[in-house]
Amino acid sequence: MALPSGGAAAGASREFLTPQQQSRLAERIREHEPSAEEELVSLFSDRIRFLVLARTRDPEAARDLAQEVMLAVVQALRGEQLREPERLAGFVYGIARNMINNYLRTRSRRPRQDSIDVALHLESVPEPVEDRERLDLVRRALMALDPTDRKILLLTLVEGLKPGEIGVRLQLSSEVVRARKSRALKKTIEAVKKLSRT
Repeated sequence: MALPSGGAAAGASREFLTPQQQSRLAERIREHEPSAEEELVSLFSDRIRFLVLARTRDPEAARDLAQEVMLAVVQALRGEQLREPERLAGFVYGIARNMINNYLRTRSRRPRQDSIDVALHLESVPEPVEDRERLDLVRRALMALDPTDRKILLLTLVEGLKPGEIGVRLQLSSEVVRARKSRALKKTIEAVKKLSRT
């Protein structure tokens, strides 16, 4: 499944679906409707890529894992593994978190290279300019957030904490954490898009 880069469906990525819309979208994917799969990818691929990038700090892994997550979500929906279709977004993020955690576990098990080998590898494979620019845009967007919102987002994306765990750390209710996380993620995505156009 190729991730679309834009087009008519891209405008939908700024919107958050109501529980009824999530349920209907899940149903359409279960019925193998291609436009529903495209809509799902348009809605979530940028958010998932951002989530992976924040946890792995690896732009290539972010692209690959985001695509794998979207494919896994579609297959799970076709296989009727979603018990609460009105909670499609949570299902997508749950699959993403599991796949990112598996990726990080696998990566940590790989034998460590000698520091000289790592240095030679880094020198021979320069980071693409586009990826550096994208990371810079994300950093700038994060710095524009309210400090508490930024902390909530980073604790979610980088440390993989759940709202209840973040709430304990920041002395906030899990509902407040969820609302602020959702708002911060939306603001960050919109800021990155806006900054990338300037």
